[in-house]
Amino acid sequence: MLSRVRDFFERHIAGESSAQGNDQHSIKLATAALLVEVMRIDDATTPAERAAVERAVRAKFNLSSQETDQLIALAEEEARQATDYFQFTSLINQRFTQPQKERVIELMWQVAYADAAIDAHERHLLRKIAALLHVPDSANLAAKLRARDSAGRDRPNANPKKMDR
Repeated sequence: MLSRVRDFFERHIAGESSAQGNDQHSIKLATAALLVEVMRIDDATTPAERAAVERAVRAKFNLSSQETDQLIALAEEEARQATDYFQFTSLINQRFTQPQKERVIELMWQVAYADAAIDAHERHLLRKIAALLHVPDSANLAAKLRARDSAGRDRPNANPKKMDR
């Protein structure tokens, strides 16, 4: 299956130079892998978290549903095989501006809030990734609050204080 996914990206990036295409593929994969890791970190992947990852990937990279599904499948495999987060964050640090990195953190918080509860593993992961991406605590907090507020709007009966436990 992974070879089919890689073939798919090679076909869809064929119009770009090979190096640029590989670079674009790598940054998409690294970003998606971090989003998948938020979904997986609490050992209880919910349909809401999966949907949040799909929305984030589709919006961030302007992909079709099929492209999104294939990128997420590849990202799940990469996240399972990864021994650390540096392989993902180093690519993002090289290619993204500070506002883009802060947006990745916000997307990660959106995935974390998708199931209406933040657990200790998710908080720890987000602090760690923010540090690896050189996102200041103030920007991380602002991203968290925007994601929490957005999650509250998506669920009108949600209690923001309970969502942060």
